Formats: sequence, C-alpha cells, structure tokens
Amino acid sequence: MNRLRSILLALLGLVIAGAAVFYLLTEPALYRLVRGEQSVAGDHVANLENGRLLFNAGGCSSCHATPDQDDRTRLGGGLALKSPFGTFHVPNISPHPRDGIGGWSVTDFVRAMREGTAPDGKHLYPSFPYTSYQRMRTTDIADLFAYLKSLTPVEGRVRDHELSFPYNIRRGLGLWKLAFLDGNVFRPDPNRDEPWNRGAYLVEGPGHCAECHSPRNALGAIISERRFAGAREPDGKDWVPNITPHPTGTGGWTLEDFEVLLKTGDTPNFVDVGGLMRAVVRNTAALPESDRTAMGEYLLTLPPREGRPPAATNSE
Repeated sequence: MNRLRSILLALLGLVIAGAAVFYLLTEPALYRLVRGEQSVAGDHVANLENGRLLFNAGGCSSCHATPDQDDRTRLGGGLALKSPFGTFHVPNISPHPRDGIGGWSVTDFVRAMREGTAPDGKHLYPSFPYTSYQRMRTTDIADLFAYLKSLTPVEGRVRDHELSFPYNIRRGLGLWKLAFLDGNVFRPDPNRDEPWNRGAYLVEGPGHCAECHSPRNALGAIISERRFAGAREPDGKDWVPNITPHPTGTGGWTLEDFEVLLKTGDTPNFVDVGGLMRAVVRNTAALPESDRTAMGEYLLTLPPREGRPPAATNSE
C-alpha cells in the first residue's frame, strides 16, 4: 500500500512539474525574452501616406473589412475563415475604443504584428499572419497603426473562434511561436538592387504572399522547402496556385504579366483570378506602379518548385 502511494505521489509530482514547465514555456512574455523586442523609436513621426500604402500592400481589408459592404476602410471584422483546426472569426481592427483597437498603444500594435501577442498578454492565433508581419520594420508598423487609427470606428465585437481540441488551448501557442516564429526583420540583400529588395520586402512582409501560396505541416506552419509552391485553401475546397517560376506555376511569365495580374487580376492565359485573390488584387491595384513592378521582379526570382499543374488546380 505504501509502495502504491509512493508511485501515485511520484506521478502526481511529475504531472505538477510538467504543468509548471508548460506554463513557463507558454508564457507570452517568454517569447520576448528569447527573441528580443524591437520597439518603435521614440522620435518616430508617423507617416499616414506610408501607412495607407502598407494598408493596401498588406491587404488588411481583404479579411478585416465588414462583410457585405463595399467600403474597404470599415474594418469591423466578422469574416469566418474555415480551416482544419476550426473556424477563425476575423476581429474588428477599426479604431473603436471598445470593440476595435482604439484603446491600443503603438507598442501594443507592434507586439501584435511582430510577436502575435494581444495587449492583454494573450497569444494571437497565426491565422493572423504575424509570421510574415514580423519581417516589417517597426517604423512601418507604426505608420500602419497611425493610418488605421485615422479610419472610422466601427461598433461591434466579433464572436470567439470555434476551434477543436487541442487547438482551442490558446496557451499552447507559446510553444508554437518558440518553434516557428523567429523574430527576424527583413534585411536587404546587398547583392540585389533597390527595386528587387523593395519587392522582396513587400512580398515576404506586409504582402504575406507565402501564407496562402504555401503548404503547411500538421501544426499549421509553412513547409519551408515548399514555400510558394501552392497549397489547398484552408477550407479544403480549392487550390491556391504555385507562384514560383516552375512549369507548374508561373514558369514563362514575364515582368509585365505580373504587373498586369497585380493591377487587373488577369493572368497570361486570360483567366481571371478567383477566390480571396480578387480582394488581394483590389488592394495591390491601389499600390504605386513601381511597387507592383518590384513585387514582380522578386517573384520572378523565386526558387522554382514543382506544384500541381494549372489544369489540376483549376479543376479542384
């Protein structure tokens, strides 16, 4: 009896120790200690025009605009994003003081964009693509925040996510971020010219193109060796195309083809883009022509990776 009691006490001790380790490793502040924090310079003066450009480059309205209305700046949220993990309900990011981000500070916003942490200290789910936004310069994030704060407040709080177990345990995202969120800001390639680096920044950072165009592993992280090679849409119904210069992707495309696509949504084979990409094009069409050209220059140099042929992509 004493032996059984000792075993049970030992098991209880292991459970308590395991819970303590889990609690410590998933503490939101731990990520900041491990990766470091890059705060906005105190003397930075927000540039609203740059913020508006980044709003378009980031396609914020594609997910956060209130559904069933045409104003891209009414960011009341409410879009339901279905995924293998459950349904994510996109939040209100209008400057409403109660229901949106009107009560946030610029530091709160930077931490959300680069660390995936909410002002109350809770982890944010990576359906909000902070794995790409972490590449952005903090001054650019500050400019974006200033622009968002200049928009019309929209009343209405969005419902909670509907996720299956264990994905509904938000605390576990601390481990996910330690594994998949590196905290690195984009660094220009000194061997490339300014337009190429500008395109790389827009595609990899605010544009977060890889988030939709790349397959993910069982934990929802992008498979690096298949980056940009196409993926099934989160709802499982359609296929997001390969955008690498491989014959199964954009092989044979010219810079002009990319410029036209990002402005009009027309592809070289005279097929209009569909799905969420229509909303993306609505945003990229508002960018300066030089930025669409820069994005095209970068996309033309992606490593060619085999994906599903276009015919198979369009049929599913």
